[in-house]
Amino acid sequence: MDQSVFRQHPNIRARNSSMEASDGSQLFEDTSGAGHGSRPGHKHQQTGDPAAGFPGLSDPMSNLAMAYGSSLATQGKELMDKNLDRFIPISKLKYYFAVDTVYVGKKLGLLIFPYMHENWEVSYQQDIPVAPRFDVNAPDLYIPTMGFITYILVAGLALGTQNKFSPELLGVQASSAFVWLIMEVLAILLSLYLVTVNTDLTTIDLLAFAGYKYVGMIIGVISGLMFGRPAYYLSLLWCCAAIFVFTIRTLRLKLLSEAAAEGRLVRGARNQLRMYLTMAIAAAQPVFMYWLTYHLVR
Repeated sequence: MDQSVFRQHPNIRARNSSMEASDGSQLFEDTSGAGHGSRPGHKHQQTGDPAAGFPGLSDPMSNLAMAYGSSLATQGKELMDKNLDRFIPISKLKYYFAVDTVYVGKKLGLLIFPYMHENWEVSYQQDIPVAPRFDVNAPDLYIPTMGFITYILVAGLALGTQNKFSPELLGVQASSAFVWLIMEVLAILLSLYLVTVNTDLTTIDLLAFAGYKYVGMIIGVISGLMFGRPAYYLSLLWCCAAIFVFTIRTLRLKLLSEAAAEGRLVRGARNQLRMYLTMAIAAAQPVFMYWLTYHLVR
């Protein structure tokens, strides 16, 4: 027989190869197509958030976390406000800055001319002192604060007239005045403790009374810069006498207010100590006024 019968024709082999290639795609199941229908028995693999099929599962957890975080923030704020108010009574500071223009004018006049003023008692409303803008006798922190700042500016001007101005020297002047003020208040608190004086004076009250002397210091330095050293001494002497009278008449009522409830002998002895303490505090004001200003006027 002819051997060509058993040989496969090249065209037939080519068609068989192409058919095998076309059918080869059916040998493996296509599982990657998301848009094609799934075959029976084929399980679709779930991806993404496990709680996506359960909408109510993630909301309570997030709400609980938010509520817990809010509670921690509230507790932290309350703790910070409590500790801050212990050292710096922010709520009370609003009272000492409740002033207006009329009060400032009257208070400045009282600090410079205290001799004609008669009623020195602080007014109260339901056991609470009225705001400074309603009572010129009430202590405030506005005038001491502005007086301290103005004193530093005037000191810088005075140093400039002497060709000694420098930012470092002005900083030393400001820090020195502030340190002396703090030391004065601490010394008064220690004296009140040693004398065992029961008074309603607070640390802020003492800071206010100690800061009133900057008004006289500013007047003295400006007078010296404008009219010379004799004018400085005259104006400073007047302001020293005024602040001495102001301090005695103001603190005398504060320090002697608790003596009426004590016995006669105890009241007499403690009144004497309190009067000495009042005079010492008042006498210290002119000393500080001169000490902090004499080098500014030449």
